[in-house]
Amino acid sequence: MMKWNKEIWNIRKRFTLTFFVIILPFFFLIPGVLYFLARNGISVGTVTVPITVTFVLIGLLCFLLGYVISFFLMRNVFHPLEEMSRASRQIARGDYSSQIDYQGSIDEIRTTIDNFNFMARELNSVEIMRNDFIANVSHEFKTPLSSIAGYVTLLQDPDLSENERNEYIQMAFFNIEKLNDLTSNILQLSRLENQNALREPVRYRLDEQIREAIVLLEPKWSKKNITLDVDLMELSYTGQSALLFQVWTNLIGNAVKFSNPGSSVAITLRQYHNYITVTVSDRGIGMTEETKKHIFEKFYQGDSSRKEQGNGLGLAICRIILDLCGGDIHVSSEPGKGSVFTVRLPSPEE
Repeated sequence: MMKWNKEIWNIRKRFTLTFFVIILPFFFLIPGVLYFLARNGISVGTVTVPITVTFVLIGLLCFLLGYVISFFLMRNVFHPLEEMSRASRQIARGDYSSQIDYQGSIDEIRTTIDNFNFMARELNSVEIMRNDFIANVSHEFKTPLSSIAGYVTLLQDPDLSENERNEYIQMAFFNIEKLNDLTSNILQLSRLENQNALREPVRYRLDEQIREAIVLLEPKWSKKNITLDVDLMELSYTGQSALLFQVWTNLIGNAVKFSNPGSSVAITLRQYHNYITVTVSDRGIGMTEETKKHIFEKFYQGDSSRKEQGNGLGLAICRIILDLCGGDIHVSSEPGKGSVFTVRLPSPEE
């Protein structure tokens, strides 16, 4: 604190002295002109003031004016700049939580500090995302990495048959793909959890976007011979198009994954007075009450028999996206009777 007070005083003294030296000669022109006129017999007023007193008064006026201006600049310019310097040093040391509280009235300074605070929050989000990613990677990557190492070890056996060798290669590639999906999902989840600014909302056809998600997943539901019952009303919506597309692909993909071959999946889109709903229903294995309590948690997988098909992040990503978009998601399910996921979004403005 003493260091800060000393810095303020030194800056104020330097500015006052500079102002005094620069401005004082211009003020000396006034008594100089008056003195010249008086020497040449020209009357300049009825009050006579000694020229020495005039110089002293003008010098004091310049010094006082410089001090007052320096006080204003210290409060509204130099102090915020010093705060930015302090916060920059803090960020350079790896502490991204620094924020500057500006109470002044200069718009340019306020805009600069707002941008600095936004930059610090974004850097802090990246740091949190990195730490979260490292923690999750160290925990979740062990199983697929161990599997890859095991299959690579088996492939070194020179007595393997061609069928065994192909099988081990396919399993190694399967675990590599699983690692790739896990990495992408962890990065997306961390980015969403620490996102401070969303993109500008766009207006688009929500029903067409859901159909695009259905077409994208066609290889999966065709392979299991699943029938889709699609009932989507025509609806234009203003929102986060890219994020919501991820929601539909996750929900429909899960419905297909947990449905029995030859069953059906129903997808509906409806608009009500102040909200819209999208429902995805399947007739698959369903969930217990305990599973429903944790289904939106990261890395939670209620059906351990199908753990190899996913990583427990899809529904957590859906929930975070809908929170960012001002919506919500609910699930109703019974074991052996399937599940119904209902998404609610704010009604689009006309």
